[in-house]
Amino acid sequence: MYKIAVMGDYESIYGFAAIGLEIFPVTLPEMAKDTLRKLAKDKYGAIYITEVLADLIREEIELYKEMVTPAIILIPGTYGNTGQGVASVKSSVEQAVGSDILFGND
Repeated sequence: MYKIAVMGDYESIYGFAAIGLEIFPVTLPEMAKDTLRKLAKDKYGAIYITEVLADLIREEIELYKEMVTPAIILIPGTYGNTGQGVASVKSSVEQAVGSDILFGND
């Protein structure tokens, strides 16, 4: 059975522990890269990462993009929404269905 993790600044992720998800408070890029690698090896099926943190480790996240697991999902944090999470989901849907679901085929 796969586990679910949430990474980001503590203020943004601590509430996820209340619903049973494992939280990993990190803000430094090198620590975040190491944590992501460890979670991927430890059979986490889904890893939620705050958009701000994801922006700092974009290259590392790209390494997992074509893999089935872990699914890396960007979420807004307490410091705002950059729109990267929505753009990522939109891109994945476009790739899966072959069309922009909001505006039709371009």
